[in-house]
Parts: sequence; C-alpha cells; structure tokens
Amino acid sequence: MSMQNFAPLMFAGLIFIMLIGFPVAFSLSALGLLCGFIAIEAGWFPAAFMANLPLNVFGILSNDTLLAIPFFTLMGTILEKCGLAEDMLDSMGQLFGPVRGGLGYSVIIVGFILGAVTGTVAGQVIAMAMISLPVMMRYGYNMRYATGVLAASGTITQLVPPSLVLVVLADQLGRSVGDMYKGAWGPSILQVLIFALYTFLLTRFRPSYLPGVPAEARTLNGWALWAKCLRGIIPSAILIFAVLGTMGGLPGINTAIATPTEAGAMGAVGALILAAIHRRLTWALIKEAMTGTMRITAMVVFILIGSRVFSLVFQGVDGGIWIEHMLSNLPGGQIGFLIVVNIFIFFLAFFLDFFEIAFIILPMLGPVAEKMGINMIWFGVLLCVNMQTSFMHPPFGFALFYLRGIADTLFKEGGIPRKVESRDIYLGAIPFVLLQLVLVVIVIFVPQTVTIFLDKEVKIDVDKVQIDMPAQEAGGNGTDDQKMVDDLFKDAAKSDAAAGGGKAAPGVANDLPPVRDPAADLMPAAPASATK
Repeated sequence: MSMQNFAPLMFAGLIFIMLIGFPVAFSLSALGLLCGFIAIEAGWFPAAFMANLPLNVFGILSNDTLLAIPFFTLMGTILEKCGLAEDMLDSMGQLFGPVRGGLGYSVIIVGFILGAVTGTVAGQVIAMAMISLPVMMRYGYNMRYATGVLAASGTITQLVPPSLVLVVLADQLGRSVGDMYKGAWGPSILQVLIFALYTFLLTRFRPSYLPGVPAEARTLNGWALWAKCLRGIIPSAILIFAVLGTMGGLPGINTAIATPTEAGAMGAVGALILAAIHRRLTWALIKEAMTGTMRITAMVVFILIGSRVFSLVFQGVDGGIWIEHMLSNLPGGQIGFLIVVNIFIFFLAFFLDFFEIAFIILPMLGPVAEKMGINMIWFGVLLCVNMQTSFMHPPFGFALFYLRGIADTLFKEGGIPRKVESRDIYLGAIPFVLLQLVLVVIVIFVPQTVTIFLDKEVKIDVDKVQIDMPAQEAGGNGTDDQKMVDDLFKDAAKSDAAAGGGKAAPGVANDLPPVRDPAADLMPAAPASATK
C-alpha cells in the first residue's frame, strides 16, 4: 500500500469510529496511534516523528484562549439556575401575550437574550419549556409550533456571543475571539428576524395555530409589567456589555482591554452577582455549577488530545495535502467549496457534537479555506450557523431530547393536560431546521452579513508608499546647512596644508585615510619583480 492511499483510509476510519457511538476522545487516540505504528513500519515517517505528540498535548494544556471555556461555562450554568429565564419569560409573555403569536415572539426574544448571557442550550431549552409550554398548551397553541419554537430558540445560544462554539472556532482557525464574536452578531440578529417572520406569517395564514392570550389573563399591567421586564433586561445588558465589550466583541468597539479569559472570569463574577440579586445564590447552586463546568472542561480537553493524536499522524502521511487537492479542485471556486463543506458538516452533525466537529474536522478544512482566500471569520461563523442545526436534527438532536424529557416530566407532575407526542416534537423541528438552512444560504452568498461589523481591513499598496523626511527647524535650510559643512571641510584642509607645508586636495583634509578600492582586495598580489 502506498502512502497516498493511506490518508483516505484514515479518513474513512475516522468517520466509522465517530458513527459507532464509542467515546470519540478515546477512539480517536486509538485510531491515531494504530495508524502511527503502521506508518512507522511502512517507513512513511520515522519513529522520532511521534516525539512531537507530547509537545502538542502540552500546547493544548497551555492554551490561554481555551482557558475561557470553563469561565463561560460556569457563567452560563449559574445563570440558567438563578431564575433569570423564568422572570424574563413570565414578563415578556404577559407583555406580548395578547398579540397573535405573542408567546412565540416572547420565546424567540428571551431565547436571544439568554443566549447572550448563558451560552448553554440544555439549560435554556429546559427553562423555557418549563415556563412556556404549559402556557402555550393552555391557550391552544399548535403543538408542533410550540415544541419547534422552544427547541429552536434554545439553539440560538450556539450562535449568539459569548458562545463556546465561537471560542473554539476562533482558537482552531487562529483568529481573535473578539472578531469572531463581532462577525456572529449579524447572523444572530438575522436568525431572530427569520424566526419572527415565520411566526408572523403563521398568524396570517394559520391564525388558529397561534391565538392571542386574553388580556384578563395578565397578572401585571402598566408600569408594574414594564418594571418586571426591565429588571430582567437591564442586568443582562450590563453583563453582556461587561463581558463582550471589554474583549472587543461588540460592534463599534475596536479596542479590547481584556483577554477572553479575563472577560470570562468577569462574566462568572457577574453571574454570581445576578444570582444573589435574584436570591438564588446558594452553596448547592455553586456546587452544581462547578460540577457541570468540570465535566464539560474535561470532555473538551480529552477530545482535543484525541484529535491532536489523529491529526498529527494524518498530517504525517500527507493527509492535509490529500484534503487540499480534493477540495480545492471543486467546481465553483470559493462558493462551490463552501457549499460542499456545509453539506458535509450538515450530515455529519446528525451524529456528532459540535465540539467533535470543531476539533476533528475543522483543522482539516481551515488550511484549505485560507489558501483559497476565504475570510476565516466568515468561514468560522458560517460553520457555526450550520452546526447549530446539530441540536435540531431529528431524531438525534439534543434539544429535542431535552424537550422530550421536560415534556414527560411536566405531564407526570400535572403541569400540562396531555402528553406531548414524539411525532409532534420531530415534525415541529423540521420547519425551524429549514429556516436555519436558509440562514446558511444567506451567509454563503452574502458574506457582508458577517463582515459588516468587523474592523475594516487596511490594504497597503507598496508601490504607492512615499516616505517624507522630517522637516527642518524653523529658520533652517537644508542647502545652507550642507554649504556650511563643505566650508568647514575646506577651512580645515587649508589649515592642515599651511601647517604641514603640503598641498591639500580641495575640500579634503590631508589627515583623512585614503579611499580603498574594494576590488583590490579580491585581486591576487603582484609579484615582487613586477613592482621594480
């Protein structure tokens, strides 16, 4: 077997072990080591090549950017348990409820706001379903729309900064986390508008699906209702500005005064303060949040180590060159490449978590995209838009599993009048998956949706560079200064000539060393007889 054929076999083995369901971190390491031994025995690279592996692992553990992951995870875990979601959903539901589709609008808006402060899909879907699903069923909302909008609004979290996915993508693509956050704001807002437009169209073509809540069902009115809304929005806005603004992750802010790690730590402290304001800060909450953070961080590190073992061997057998040749020759140039890659990622997301896709697949695709001249922020945000569908894919979407579990719990506890069928959950998710794919198409063909908030790239034409010498001081003149220097040399030469009785050359002092011809050093010395 030749080395050129071994790289495709490694890639096929990668897809196979990711689909069999065994923990990918360990199966990746095993596959990488096995292929490494085969490559050494075949003589494709020396055994010393594997000595790079400990250095790569140490590089992972010393990566400052990835240190932001536990801080943002801790922040999100605390916020999802501090009562912020419940208060915002209750107040927004009462504010928009009397409008047709009002509960749907409130779920979409609250999902967007919570996505900007929590960053976790599981907690967001569970919290919103606990509050909104019983209300939607009580007032006759279509079951498929209700389950679909609850699951989809929870997955917005993956796209809205400070998303963990964006941190990982920035690290893998070698770009600033702040720039990745800026690029994600455009698609995030578009996603909310697309969901809201779909809700509006349903209220016009299927008004019975999304009835308005009777005004008498409100428990708050007037200023009391607005005050409750603002109590949830204002602290969230302050936390968003403190975390994203300090690291340059908001549009219009071009200077970062904190690293992603420092901003994440500040966000964790802010989450503790918000939990204290809502009187939910307890030792049990802190312990549970820290346990969840520890599990996610450990999972990320082990997946990274496994993917690094595989990628080291894959690059050693020229797998990167094989991927580059295969993808760079696709018809359609950049657009063709992006379409093929997004189709591949979409189907891969049926079975894989976004962490696995980002750590395993992205290092193979990133170098090819960069060589093709694709803006890497655009490329990263586009993949993030695509990967959020991984939570909505029937039948393996995690958001659907979370919704299935909380719906069963509510039915057993009497919170909802009837059981929610799995068929309704899966069919309800399909329209929102299609809406997410519409956003993928928009971002592919309109890259300005990502780049509009980025700092403008300064392009320098080296052929037009002009260097201006510093201006002379007032009253001075460059020509006069040079004439004065020449006069000084002439006076010195005349003085030396008069003192020594010799004749000096004009403008040159007698004591100056003679000028030596550099070419004379390269010529052989003349014979002694020739000089006589």
